[in-house]
Amino acid sequence: MTPALETKYVFTITACVGEVTSAGDTGIGERRIVPIVGGEVKGEVNGKFCAIGADFQIIRPNGLMEIEARYAFETDDGAVVYVDNRGVRFGPIELLQRLSRGEPVDPKLIYCHTVPKFETGHEKYRWLMQHIFIASPARHGDRVVIDVHQVL
Repeated sequence: MTPALETKYVFTITACVGEVTSAGDTGIGERRIVPIVGGEVKGEVNGKFCAIGADFQIIRPNGLMEIEARYAFETDDGAVVYVDNRGVRFGPIELLQRLSRGEPVDPKLIYCHTVPKFETGHEKYRWLMQHIFIASPARHGDRVVIDVHQVL
């Protein structure tokens, strides 16, 4: 028997987002670009967002959202960490429509999970590249709060 899957909470990412830009229906769904305009990381790693990043989304006709967020943050001690965070969001269509309009929705009612991958040349944070992480994002108006857990 294989060991049970275990995780531990490591930090929370709060990404402040700007206005959505839509490229329209591309044949596989609506392509949306959501700029990430700021934010912070708090927990075992602490830092502030660099002035770059966006979430490149595809919203399928059934409401399933494919998430592909790419951004970077600088830790309090000066390391730059690049993040490629991919996953899916899905739920009842009326709740997804409310989220799209910026209205509040209880995050427990929406399935949303991502797998962030980290890159850095800073030795202190190499452990971020040597583990698998799973995250639970929740959209709150002008920000996304992402609890990141390390798979042990």
